Amino acid sequence: MRYPKASWLLCLTGVALLPFVSAWYRAPVDVDLALVIAVDVSTSMDPDEQDLQRQGYVEAFRSPMVYGAIREGMTGRIAVTYMEWAGAHPRFQNVVVPWTVLESPKDIISFADRLAQAPIYRKSGTSISEALDFSMDLLASNGFLASRRVIDISGDGANNQGSLVTEARDRAVARGVTINGLPIMLRDPDRRENATLDAYYRDCVIGGSNAFVIPVRERKQFLTETRIKIVREIAGRIVSGLPTQTAGIRPGTDCDTSESLWDDPGSDPHIPRRSAGQEL
Repeated sequence: MRYPKASWLLCLTGVALLPFVSAWYRAPVDVDLALVIAVDVSTSMDPDEQDLQRQGYVEAFRSPMVYGAIREGMTGRIAVTYMEWAGAHPRFQNVVVPWTVLESPKDIISFADRLAQAPIYRKSGTSISEALDFSMDLLASNGFLASRRVIDISGDGANNQGSLVTEARDRAVARGVTINGLPIMLRDPDRRENATLDAYYRDCVIGGSNAFVIPVRERKQFLTETRIKIVREIAGRIVSGLPTQTAGIRPGTDCDTSESLWDDPGSDPHIPRRSAGQEL
């Protein structure tokens, strides 16, 4: 038995569904860069330091230098999200500003304003590894087709919760992601962890193509180095005159010291563990 109207019904059904299919499916947006800004809000940082850190990123995106760097890209647009992180027990990662496409001055200023108006939360613990893994989840689910993917991570201490930071770093780098670091070295310069935090970030945290570290040792640097760091990440090249450190070829830092100390309830996490035969 033949059903001559069936083909027409199928065609009509398909045409009727087209608007719904196009509304459901969105082609990935091409961007020059997908950037996750991952900021430490652990309680080891004073509230005024966290305010200053936030202000550094707000002012960076208000700078004409950032818009100029974006416009020089192949597509002339980037995608950015800003998240805060702390420890792994309990786990804390908070997306402050979700993925946003920055293409015009209006887009950039709006992003900066949203960031300036959002509250800052403080939580205990420092899990750089959890922050990196969470950042990778954000990059995997953002719906953008990015030429480059970068995690911009800042913090004032070494990883002391969660998995080894080097394992999280290596997972990200293996997937083509670059990790850049902004170690914050404002307090207790005589404390060994603070005095060598830039080396820790260089050897244990950053990685990938053209990865770099910019230490912040003075409060005024938040407003200058943060801006230049963002510009360099957008441009994807070295900015002349900027004191940076690139990833170490032969790490000279014990990358799992903090994790070992955290697991030992009798240890002070601010004092490095003595190796066998080593005098302190």
